[in-house]
Amino acid sequence: MTHLVNDWMNRYIAAWQSNDPADIRALFTEDALYSTRPNDESPWRGQEQIVQRWIAAGDSPEDWTFEWKLLCVDRGGANHDHGEGFTDTAGYGAEAGHDVGGTAFVQGVTTYFNGSPTYDNLWIIKLTGDGRASAFTEWFMAREAPGTE
Repeated sequence: MTHLVNDWMNRYIAAWQSNDPADIRALFTEDALYSTRPNDESPWRGQEQIVQRWIAAGDSPEDWTFEWKLLCVDRGGANHDHGEGFTDTAGYGAEAGHDVGGTAFVQGVTTYFNGSPTYDNLWIIKLTGDGRASAFTEWFMAREAPGTE
């Protein structure tokens, strides 16, 4: 599952840089939900709405950097992959070499160079076995500028 998350994150960052509809669409299932905050009452629904809203809110690739780490993966049972190099695969129910998907928890930092603040991020990504997200929820909090406590 960890390699599914790494691949998805690399493709997400590439789509963020390109803002190409095909790159964005390839990240999500046809009926995916994209929530821009927890308990979002109006998440983006389906690939086409996700593409439209993503592009409307798009960042220019030269305006930001993003660093991330995988905190944990939950396969829906008692088995978890944890970031920082620990993986617990005992009793994993998928056949050898086949992913069944799961939920990834990712921590990130988005640094902007265009006057926007730096953001701390927490993402919850529900991935299918084919490496697409069926649900995505993000939390983002602007860091306070130094001396503005």
